Amino acid sequence: MERLSMRKIREYLRLRFEVGLSARQIATSLQVARSTVGEYERHFAASGLGWPLPASLSDRELEGRLFPAALGEALATRALPDWTEVHQELRRPGVTLALLWEEYRAVYPTGFGYSWFCKHYEAWSGKLDVVMRQTHRAGEKLFVDYAGQTVPLVDPHTGEVQAAQIFVAVLGASNYTYAEATRTQGLADWIGAHVRALAFFNGVPDILVPDNLRSGVSRACRYDPDLNPTYAELARHYGVAVVPARVRKPRDKAKVEVAVQVVERLILAVLRHRTFFSLGELNAAIATLRERLNARSFKKLPGSRATAFAAIDQPVLRPLPETPYAYATWKQVRVNIDYHVEVDGHYYSVPYTLVKQTLEVRLSEHTVECFHQRQRVASHVRSPLKGRHTTVAEHMPKAHQDYADWTPERLVRWAKKTGPATVGVISHILAHRPHPQQGFRACLGILRLGERYGDDRLEAACARALHLNACRYQSIASILQRGLDRQALPETPTQALPTAHDHLRGPEYYH
Repeated sequence: MERLSMRKIREYLRLRFEVGLSARQIATSLQVARSTVGEYERHFAASGLGWPLPASLSDRELEGRLFPAALGEALATRALPDWTEVHQELRRPGVTLALLWEEYRAVYPTGFGYSWFCKHYEAWSGKLDVVMRQTHRAGEKLFVDYAGQTVPLVDPHTGEVQAAQIFVAVLGASNYTYAEATRTQGLADWIGAHVRALAFFNGVPDILVPDNLRSGVSRACRYDPDLNPTYAELARHYGVAVVPARVRKPRDKAKVEVAVQVVERLILAVLRHRTFFSLGELNAAIATLRERLNARSFKKLPGSRATAFAAIDQPVLRPLPETPYAYATWKQVRVNIDYHVEVDGHYYSVPYTLVKQTLEVRLSEHTVECFHQRQRVASHVRSPLKGRHTTVAEHMPKAHQDYADWTPERLVRWAKKTGPATVGVISHILAHRPHPQQGFRACLGILRLGERYGDDRLEAACARALHLNACRYQSIASILQRGLDRQALPETPTQALPTAHDHLRGPEYYH
């Protein structure tokens, strides 16, 4: 008898009982022999089934009712695939169900066909948890996020309690999990946790999959999210791609959400009665329980996260770079007329040709690097001194010839329009800087106060500043804001206004 597919068997039953066709008509419609139709008629009658078929009756159950002996013989003589091994092999790069079926048939030439193989693997994998059902390639994705739960940290001196955040990272194929506590979810802690996680895995995956956390993604967008510049730089350092989970797509981050639940249940719940007085103490406790978590046996698969990692992910992770990523932040700045940029209250020089240009500044723990159109144009040792200048001689105009727009003489001439006290303040500032250009910004600020308060008030405020020896922009602005310029000066000898100083060199100097 010609064996029909289950689809044709069900179609035969529909045509026979629902449409009422004859055996000849059914044979013509299904393109099978009349004898085959007659044989199926006899098998159906012997099965004890009626029409319509029960909705819950599967193809396998229907086949067993129609051909009980044949099905039992097939299962007895054909080897069943090891679905657990098939599931694990599918995680390896380039492995497909077609390849695994070919390997199965090479060992068992009389084994089941490809369609049966795929259908029954699908049915088997459907009984696994939703996260286990997803096929993740070995070494491909590392999912990262913060847990919703926090752990209290108690300051041993003040008793103040701070909530420590729990960072979680999990590899897609093996479910090997990393967890640590950080003080915040800020950029520095977020980047540092990534560096330590990659060191823990001792390798680099192809893709990082973060949630749309502000520290990692500057602007969440389903199709083209903007990465934080520091996070993007970390990705370049490790040669990894960052593909944030799509907004409102929970399956994109199901892996890490389940890992977070596991960490909360097997680590944080265990620690709930303990009191921690330092981040190091908390992370030591987490590390011990993390090792236990990864060694814990799977419920529905053989082995553990640790054994799966050693067999699947670890062999294909790319090696770490020679040095770990050094944390740095980025910001945009504008070059002032004194060819310095302000970073955290300190002023750093850049080439004078970049005056009024917008630069990108990279700030690490020890250095300040300035970039123009992605080219580094200046590098300085980072200084904690606010209000001071760091100036490289090579950044200054050559003999000041190319910097004629702004000179000490021009500022003094501008000050003369206001009055002698203003000239005295401007001259004092220029004379007490290592380079006159370092005082340009302050001088311009003082002169522009005249636009707001009027020249008469500015002159009076400068006279008071000279009297108090407080020739700074902040002092003069404060005098004007508080109206002290309208009060008479105490009758004490005033400071003589300088009429000459070292930095007013005369026009011949600039030729």
